[in-house]
This record gives sequence, structure tokens and C-alpha cells, in this order.
Amino acid sequence: MLRPERMSKVSVTGSKGVMPTVIETVYELNLLHLSDYDGSWQGFDNGDPIEGAEDASGRLVTVRALESTLDLDDDDVDSDPDTSAIGSDWEGRLERVRTRINELDDRRSEIREELRQVDEKIDRVAPFAELGIDLDLLTGYESVDVLVGEGAVAPVETALENDDDVRAYETFTGGDVVAIVAAPVEGVDTDGLIDDALVGVEFTRHGLPDTDHNPDAYVDELTGRKRELESDLEEIDAELAEIKREEGSFLLALEEKLTIEVQRAEAPLQFATTEHAFVSEGWIPSDGYETLVSALSNAVGDSVEVEELERAEYDRHGAHSHTEDVQKGTPAAVEEGEDEDAATEADEQQQKAVPDGGSTVTMDDEPPTIQDNPSAAKPFEVLVQAVNRPKYSELDPTIFLFLTFPLFFGFMIGDVGYGIIYVAIGYYMYSQFDSPGISSLGGVAVWAGLFTILFGVVYGEIFGLHVLGEWVWGGNELFPLNKGLEPAAGDFALGWMVISVLAGILHLNIGYILDFYENLSHGVKDALFHSGSWILMLNGIWIWIFSMQGYDPQNPEESTKPSFLFETFSSEGPFPIGFTGFPEWGLFTIPGIDILITAPLLVFLIGLAMLIVSEPVEAVEALDVVVNVFSYTRMGAVLLAKAGMAFVVNLLFFGGYEDPDGAFHFLRSHEPSYVAEHYGEGAEVIFGGLMHSGTAGLIGGLVILVVGHLVVLVLGVTSAGLQAVRLEYVEFFNKFYEGGGENYEPFGHDRNHGETN
Repeated sequence: MLRPERMSKVSVTGSKGVMPTVIETVYELNLLHLSDYDGSWQGFDNGDPIEGAEDASGRLVTVRALESTLDLDDDDVDSDPDTSAIGSDWEGRLERVRTRINELDDRRSEIREELRQVDEKIDRVAPFAELGIDLDLLTGYESVDVLVGEGAVAPVETALENDDDVRAYETFTGGDVVAIVAAPVEGVDTDGLIDDALVGVEFTRHGLPDTDHNPDAYVDELTGRKRELESDLEEIDAELAEIKREEGSFLLALEEKLTIEVQRAEAPLQFATTEHAFVSEGWIPSDGYETLVSALSNAVGDSVEVEELERAEYDRHGAHSHTEDVQKGTPAAVEEGEDEDAATEADEQQQKAVPDGGSTVTMDDEPPTIQDNPSAAKPFEVLVQAVNRPKYSELDPTIFLFLTFPLFFGFMIGDVGYGIIYVAIGYYMYSQFDSPGISSLGGVAVWAGLFTILFGVVYGEIFGLHVLGEWVWGGNELFPLNKGLEPAAGDFALGWMVISVLAGILHLNIGYILDFYENLSHGVKDALFHSGSWILMLNGIWIWIFSMQGYDPQNPEESTKPSFLFETFSSEGPFPIGFTGFPEWGLFTIPGIDILITAPLLVFLIGLAMLIVSEPVEAVEALDVVVNVFSYTRMGAVLLAKAGMAFVVNLLFFGGYEDPDGAFHFLRSHEPSYVAEHYGEGAEVIFGGLMHSGTAGLIGGLVILVVGHLVVLVLGVTSAGLQAVRLEYVEFFNKFYEGGGENYEPFGHDRNHGETN
């Protein structure tokens, strides 16, 4: 749970004669994460692809290109198509499908190009058709200049009127199109006359189309051709859709088959090989080692030797350099003849490659990570992987996200109504989407919604109304807990800030304790100085903050510490558990400067001294134990902000009043006049409510009520969700988590379309 699944480094050695069978067997197991041979062993080279790899790769490229042309994916076919979809004559079928699709695609490209050209011609001729002037009337003049375009007529005429080179002009309009005919004064050339006059005027010029046709007739002709091309295009698309329906299962199954062939054929590229033998290494879950041995034994008998080289330990700083001893069995016997010679050769070459005289050489790589969490916590792996996958050698924080993220989220929103909607949305995402990422986020949303419901019961709220508290808790003096928005409950607002601080202290303590545990692998001293120093500083300074030093309960106004720190949990406070602060615990006064050193301060100073001794550079960050905790007050701030938004939405619709005792009530079941009738002058109506303002007010109020709560619902995700994630990533993870682990990618294939061998 806190550690990834235990991994073992294994070696498979044998002759090249059995290598294809070994590859096929290992591939079908889908367990072994292959290590890449880097060419560093004396006498070994990277293997060559198995014969046929190039042909399979070429066909795979062809199949994927056809799928792209058809826009084909797994959702377009049955999830488990018949394995006979490939058949024995799949090469001929593929060629026929390829020819048919390519011909249609080429024809489609030609039609699209012609359609583009037709559209351009229509765009060029359409303005002239609007004018209703034949094209031959717009060209061939020597004494006048003619220009057609789009623009406002008034600025055009003003520019022509003010141009000294223009003797006379005339404009013709049709829709947004303007035709201009202008004659120059004597001695001025007609070329460019109108262009020069319209400099600075917003006017789009249209070039004359290259045709002798009447503009209207030409547009009609082009429009007819466009319809023909679009009809042809629809026919081609329909034919491609039919091919997609008929051949989709075949292409997807064939892609899977060719993918498997290519992966198998190219596997030797990761092996270390000699002329007659091969050595393959990789990582496998330790409890899968016997499965590997059994499968290879059944496939090739004693023609290969399988050895468990090491079981990687969980060492944060040493990775897998320190490993658990593996009990070595007697090397398996090999068949006589070439297999025996090949295995002997490989063994001898390995002996030569060992720099320290050992008996085995391993490819130097890190174990991949398989996160091993309970099913309930599995969805939260997506939040961890959003930062980075855990290293094999470090603790997996998923379980802590599972325990704290929904708690933080529920604390900040705390409403039964919103929680039910979050659960419903999360369940839909979890159950209806095939994407692992979206499905996992759905699971996270379900848990966040459940805790939102739980805190909603504690707060007694459903969509911002306290009716649930009245039903569930009745006359209980402690519950439901107030969020602190009402005038008479202001102490709760500060109280939630104190609760947020305490949550931060606890959360950060867990992070530092995990770091302490990680560092124990290097000895108690290293853990104590590197991590224990922060634990001492964190708890020392915050116990001092909550201690009575600097606070006088008889004269709180002149104290150096705010009184709400000591009143929040007092018998008269919002959370009455009888705590009014830690004792002062004074030890001694520093002579000369008259500073009292108390026990909590001494603990902080001891931690600081230990940090300076172990990590002097980090001493400048010593006050992070205060700053980081203050970051958690954002939880209390979001709680009040979201509650305030829901409060305002309900107030606008229902209205509300304050009774003589200062308590707030919504006008859910009474008219505003009820307040004066029932309380007299001791109560005050804050707002009458749209629901009490006639039919129009009621309808408008309902819109505000629904839209307002939807906004609060969405902002709950973007604020409470993001703030909770930030606290996990920035404040918590930084204490013990690095990430950067390698994903476990076993050599094999998860079949989607059945056995296609």
C-alpha cells in the first residue's frame, strides 16, 4: 500500500535457436518489463530484429493510414469482434481494401480541390452579379477608369469629389457592392486614377473574373457545379462509411495482430547477443517469477536458464543498489549439442564482463513502479501521477491523498445538496467513460461528494439552508455546527480558521514523519537531524503560539497574541471542549535581554540547531513551519466564501430577517409582514425576497436560485478542489515526495480484439 509492488530482476539465457519461442512465451505472459541492453558488455551486441519485422512494420503503417483515412477507432466497432474477421487470406483482403480506400480518398481530394476552386470563382463573380452589369461593360475603356469593390458609398464619393485629378465620376450600387466610373482631368492618365483617389478610404477591391459570361448566368452555372461536386463528395463519404462498417473490425484486429508481430520481431533489439546465444533481462513482480519459470519450461524445456538476479529493496537514496538476497538454485541443465554450447558461451561471456569478479552481470536500470493500493484508493493514483509517478524506492502518497483530499474538500463545501450532485456526477464519470483518467477522476469526485454530504450533515445544510440541521439534530446544543455567516455566530468564522491551522499542523506532521521514516535507511542520526529537526521546529513553535506566554486573559486587548486562539475551544467558545491554551512552561530567562525561554521555544531552538548542523543552507527556510501552516487557512476562507455565495442566492430568493436575539432566519414559509406581527419592533427584515414579490419576482427569483446554486456548485470544484490539491502537492508532498518513477510496461499486449495469432 505505502510501497509499490515488489519487483525482481530476472535473466533469461539461451541459444538463438529457441529465442523466437522464448519471445512468444514471454509476450503472451505480459509480465516482464524488458531492460534495454546498452552495448557495454564485452563480447555482446544488441540483437537483430527477427526476419519479417520490416514487412510487418510496413503493413502496420498501411493499416494505421487506412484507419486514419476512415477516421476509425475502437468505439466504431464491437468491443470484442469475431477473431475470424482476419482470415487466412488477410494479405489479399488488405490489398483490396487499401486499393479501394485509396482510390476513393484520391477522388475525394480531387473533388475537394475542384470544390475549393469553384467557391473561389463564385466569390469573385458574385459581387458583379449583385451589380447587375455585364462584365464586358466594365472593361475596354481608354478615357475612363472603372473599379468595383465593397465599401461605404459616402466616403468613396467624398474622396472622388476632393481629388483634383478626377474630372467626373459616377457610382453604381448593388447590395454591398459599388462600381465606380471616373474620368480624369486633361493630361492625367486613367490607369490607377480611382485607386489613387481612394487612398485612406476603407474599400475592398474586386478583380474582374476571367469569363465572358453574364455574371448572373455564370454564378448559376458555378452554383450548379458546386451542388454536383457536393453530391459526389457525399457519395464518396457514404461509400467510405460503408467500408468502415464492413471492414472496421478487420482493420482493428489486423492492426492488433501486426502490432504484436512487430513488437515480438523487434524484441531482440533489447537483448544482449552473441553469435549463438542471447541474454535478456528485465523486471517482473516478484510473485510472478515462478509463473515465468513455469511458462518457459513448458515452452522450451531446459533450453534456457532463468535466474532471479535480485529483489529490489525500497531504498530512497540508494535505489536498488542494496537488494534482498535471492536464494540461487542449481543452474538448469541445457540440452546437448548447440544449445549447451550456446548457453556455455553466454555464461563465459558474462563471467568476462563482470568487473568485480562476480558471477552475474545485470543491465543497470531502475525497477519500474506498480502502485499497489486498495481498490477504494485506486482512483487517487491519477492525482499522484499528475505530479509524477512514485519512484520504486519511495513511499506512495496515494493512500494519504485518499484519506485527506476528500476530507479537505468536504470541509470546505459541507452541503448535503451539493454533495449528492457531486456523487452523481462522479458516478457517471466513473461508470460511463472508458478513459482510465476520466474514470479515476469520477471515483475521486464520488469520494469528495460523500465527504461533502458528511460535513453537510455536521453543518446541517442542504443547498445553503439550515432545514437539515433542524431535522437531524433537533435541539442539540452543539450540532449542527455554524459556518459563521450569521451576525450572532461570528465567532465560528474565526474558529474555522483555527481549525484549518490545526489541520495544517497535523497534515505537515504526517509529511515530516514519513520523511523521517524514509531517512531511517541511512541511520537514526540522519533521520533525526534531517527530518526530526523539522518535526521539533513545527511542533515547538505552534505549541508556543497556543501557549499562554504573551497572552493575558484578564487583559486580552493588550496581549501580543489574538484572543480567538484561546477562546475558540474554551467552554464559552464555538467549539466548547474546555481548552484555553497550553501553559507557559517557562524554563529560564536569558540574562541581559530579559527573554523568557519556555519549553516549546526551547524545542523549536533545538530543532533549528539540528537543522543548522545537518543542512545549514535550509536554515533560512526555518520559518516555513509557520508560513506553510498558514497556507491551510485557505480552507476556512473557501468554506466561508462558498457558504456566503449560497447564503446570498437564498437570501435573494427567500428573503430573511434577524430576530431580537440576533439570529438570522430565511423567510421560507412566511411573508415579510410576519416579522412585525410576530416580533414587533425587536426584529428587522433584511430583504423581502423575490418569491414574495409577485409572479414576475417569483419567476426571476427561481432563475436566480437555480443559476446561483449551479455557479456555487461549479466554483466549488474550481476553488475547493484546486485548493485541496494545492495543499497536497505544495505543502504535503514537498516534505517527503520526489516522484519520477518509471512506468511498468510489460513486454506483451492487452488484446482488445481476441486472439489473432
